[in-house]
Amino acid sequence: MGQDNGQINILIVDDLHSMRMTLGGILEDEGYSVMTAEDGYHAIEAVGQRHFNIIFIDIKMPGIDGVQTFREIKKIDPDAAVVMMTAYSVEELFREAMEEGAYAIIYKPFDINMVIAIIEELLTRKTLVLVVDDHFADRETLKTVLEEKGYRVATASDGTEAIDMVRSRHYDIIFLDVRLPDMTGFETFEQVKKIDPQATVIMMTGYAEEDLIKNAIEAGAYTCLRKPFDIDKVITLVNTVSRER
Repeated sequence: MGQDNGQINILIVDDLHSMRMTLGGILEDEGYSVMTAEDGYHAIEAVGQRHFNIIFIDIKMPGIDGVQTFREIKKIDPDAAVVMMTAYSVEELFREAMEEGAYAIIYKPFDINMVIAIIEELLTRKTLVLVVDDHFADRETLKTVLEEKGYRVATASDGTEAIDMVRSRHYDIIFLDVRLPDMTGFETFEQVKKIDPQATVIMMTGYAEEDLIKNAIEAGAYTCLRKPFDIDKVITLVNTVSRER
């Protein structure tokens, strides 16, 4: 048995009975208070009756799909954190869910340790940062500094890896190098903002690439940092963005 998390209410919405029972059983063993719903209509009804801290919703369900269910739930309880679940590649529904504020997408069959980690992240609500840079030293320096300040930090070494990571989870702040080995930082930026328009993107460069930087800023990047980093400036910037969210 896990720790006593009885005050944390979790709702699992899935048309598959086996999935509801499996995930529900595991989370109950972890000490969470769990309810299940077999479709979107029952989920909406349940949310109208009580507050759930975290709601897991299957994207593909008969009657009303997961994204429609998510929209209705957020009208009733905007504070509920929603994690979408899928066993399929449903890019359009996925994009809609992330645009409207879903916290993460998890893929079946589940990595249960990842599910537990997501729940713990949501309960602490620390700012989640992604650092995208092909230079190991720059990545690790930024990661270490931000973690020491209490932020949760993930890293990616190129644009493809970053895009895959953004497809599966919402990152509050993304540090994105202008020069990457597989695509430009701006091309990565465009893909990232299509997937998750809510993410705050901060460009980084050690070069004079004014056109790329200008394009990114005009397209909605928050700012651009010059390498080598002024660490105090980086921390101030992250603190500012975190307060603005």
